[in-house]
Amino acid sequence: MGCNGNEAYVSTIQNTTRSKTWISSAGPHARRTQGSSQPARERSAASWVVAASAKRFGLGAGRRLRQKADFERLLRQGARRSFDGFTFYLEWRKAGGARLGMLVSRKHAARSTDRNRIKRCIREAFRMEHDGLGSLDLLVRPPYGVRPSARMISRLREMLGRLAQ
Repeated sequence: MGCNGNEAYVSTIQNTTRSKTWISSAGPHARRTQGSSQPARERSAASWVVAASAKRFGLGAGRRLRQKADFERLLRQGARRSFDGFTFYLEWRKAGGARLGMLVSRKHAARSTDRNRIKRCIREAFRMEHDGLGSLDLLVRPPYGVRPSARMISRLREMLGRLAQ
């Protein structure tokens, strides 16, 4: 028989030393207890409390600039302030809490992980100063080549404090 590429050599010799063939089955797990003899494990409510309380530290939709029109409005009509290389575009609203927008492009940092760290630092500083900003729409553009760090967060907090006055 010739080989045309579709046939493979299969041995017809059986291994006679194996006494019992092993077939996997859906048997019980060696470490798990099966049946109703053991009740379900009790879970503490603390894990739910931690998850619920951690959400309040996030930057929800009400605290972010989300619409393209809001970004364009701030860039065209917002007051422009520059501190230490950071450029802030701001506009006061009649009511509501402070909202944040960020302009971080590949010119600021080539790698996406670095851009995300820059944005995290900006968000953290905004979260810490949110209550003192009033009803302000704020768009932040960091300087090119900025390095995200704890010092950057403290500098941003000082600058946001100046903007609130």
